[in-house]
Amino acid sequence: MKRVLITGAAGFLGSHLCDKFIENGFYVIGMDNLITGSLENIEHLFPNKNFEFYHHDVTKFVHVPGELHYILHFASPASPIDYLKMPIQTLKVGSLGTHNLLGLARAKKARILVASTSEVYGDPLVHPQSEEYWGNVNPVGPRGVYDEAKRFQEAMTLAYHRYHGVETRIVRIFNTYGPRMRLDDGRVLPAFMGQALRGEDLTVFGDGTQTRSFCYVDDLIEGIYRLLFSDYTLPMNLGNPSEISIKDFAEEIIKLTGTKNKIVYKPLPQDDPKQRCPDITKAKQILGWEPKIGREEGLKRTYEYFAKKIKKNA
Repeated sequence: MKRVLITGAAGFLGSHLCDKFIENGFYVIGMDNLITGSLENIEHLFPNKNFEFYHHDVTKFVHVPGELHYILHFASPASPIDYLKMPIQTLKVGSLGTHNLLGLARAKKARILVASTSEVYGDPLVHPQSEEYWGNVNPVGPRGVYDEAKRFQEAMTLAYHRYHGVETRIVRIFNTYGPRMRLDDGRVLPAFMGQALRGEDLTVFGDGTQTRSFCYVDDLIEGIYRLLFSDYTLPMNLGNPSEISIKDFAEEIIKLTGTKNKIVYKPLPQDDPKQRCPDITKAKQILGWEPKIGREEGLKRTYEYFAKKIKKNA
């Protein structure tokens, strides 16, 4: 049985990856320090004999006994509210954490896939963003702690690949949503859904013309799985190229939730990207992957999850 280590296992994406690998017959070792993750996301896996959990911070030395075939490094605060609150931990997990896990991959002769982000493109001057675009990032702005941690992580990963011959994969993840997101994580989708469910007005920053593209979590997990088992070693975009303005997105959420909420406008935060949309040509050609779940269906599933969660915690 192949053994896989998933860091950030109790987080939004990490927990879905644990499910995917368990379903596909792997022995899964989940690791998380729980600063942004929640055991609730993986509690259904604890009775499974092919799952174990380490409560550990990957910025400290990482030891996993026995064989290890694959590592997926998904540990990191990933929403602006989290990385602005924990700037140093964010920088450390992208640098020291990545270094520790690359060292582990080298020692175990394991293949490692690291989670990068569309944030490496910053506030892009090219649209849509292809992997060849180097980005427009402010390294000393408030978002720089996340952007630069991920850019460093990519450089370190490819250095280990080129210098030590470690088998590496890099995924650049664009906005993803679905069950197990935190309502308070500050990202636009849970923020809008939380406001709608609480009967509050929806807050749009700026004039709402800035765009995002939203990929449903099941589609993204399938893409990551395919990338891990591909032969492609350079960074690859995964996301949904269907683009929408934030104002239109807020109106979609109001319609979906059937509420009478209004949209209120507030100033745009510093370095907030005006456009964000992936060029997924490489993913289509190399992985035969593209998103299958439309926004209407994905939002419906996510709304049902959040509505249930709010009811449960009421």
